[in-house]
Amino acid sequence: MSDRRKKVPVSLDSGKIKSIPNDEIKIILRGADELIMKAGRTMLVKLLKGSKEKKILEYQLDKCPVYGALSDFSPEEITHKIDWMIEHDYLALEYSGKLPFLVFTPVGWEIEKETYTEELFCQFNKLCSNNSSNINEQYNSFIEILKTRNRQVILLLLDKIEQRGNKNFLPLLEQWATTEVKKVTARIHFVEKRISEVN
Repeated sequence: MSDRRKKVPVSLDSGKIKSIPNDEIKIILRGADELIMKAGRTMLVKLLKGSKEKKILEYQLDKCPVYGALSDFSPEEITHKIDWMIEHDYLALEYSGKLPFLVFTPVGWEIEKETYTEELFCQFNKLCSNNSSNINEQYNSFIEILKTRNRQVILLLLDKIEQRGNKNFLPLLEQWATTEVKKVTARIHFVEKRISEVN
């Protein structure tokens, strides 16, 4: 096999880290979510550090909520944290061709889907409290985002919406239901019915 086809080797080094606070675990997983099967550890370090490198800006990684969240740490320290996350089964590396890309483990994904669902719920709630003149356009933009999201996250989001049961959610739910696949539409209608019954 030629050198050109050899997989790039990975050597993990978590330094002297014994544990990582829960909030940092969530931050690292949220950053990794932007890069799953697209990039590896180096790009995640740059995102979390808040790099203004051309590729970071080109892929709009500076828009990620955790961009620069670990800027107080050196790139080496952030790398140690990411490697600790891999060693402790929150993240893994999977090869595509010769390059290793970040992927979630089941443990990491369970945490991240909750984090991301809460992020979407906050956006949903904020939109439903907004009375601006172009609210329908804002609804449509948000719905377009939801259509590209993981189904598990969408169903969790609907659970949160149902639990909160705010009647202000109904207009956005109604608009969302007109664009979704059958299974999600049925769940949206059920949530609408529950909110209407309570209110």
